[in-house]
Amino acid sequence: MKVNIAEYIGSYPKESKCPKTGKPEYAFIGRSNVGKSSLINMLTNRQNLARVSKTPGKTQSLNFYLIDEAWYIVDLPGYGFAKISKTKRAEWEKMIEIYLMHRTTLMSAMVLIDANVPPQLIDIEFINWLGEEHVPFVIVFTKADRLKKNALNANIQRFKNELMKSWNEMPPYFITSSNEGIGQEELYEFFDKTNQLARG
Repeated sequence: MKVNIAEYIGSYPKESKCPKTGKPEYAFIGRSNVGKSSLINMLTNRQNLARVSKTPGKTQSLNFYLIDEAWYIVDLPGYGFAKISKTKRAEWEKMIEIYLMHRTTLMSAMVLIDANVPPQLIDIEFINWLGEEHVPFVIVFTKADRLKKNALNANIQRFKNELMKSWNEMPPYFITSSNEGIGQEELYEFFDKTNQLARG
């Protein structure tokens, strides 16, 4: 699989306003500054399709990108460190919750986890919530190029150990680096297989 065309379609304030084309969707979400925009740009082979910002909280809507006129990448607001009011945070959380729980064309949430940091409670709790609500998801470890292999593997193992306190088996996961292109082919294969299943 190779992405040939990627285009920004629009930003939507809630699930009911999102495109109703019936095309498969993959929702990218993670803590602020996890490398979400960089990963989207790497997967679409575009440098500036998704805006990369050093300021957390720039994504404030459900941002849709159409891939090869066949499926969507959906960029969701990050959670964690964005400096926003409690009211605005509650609005974001509700928007994300409704989208993830009710979007019938959602094939998978792509939960981005920074591979360089110790396990974060907010990530564990979010993944557990997805499991409780039966939202399909995979885990995508990001920034894998920033650590030596042994340290990277140790960090990922710590996360897996923490997650396995609540799970019987490890959910599917990918290891990526936007700078090095690590994980691109594996994610393409995942999208391709899942899209084929969606087509029946």
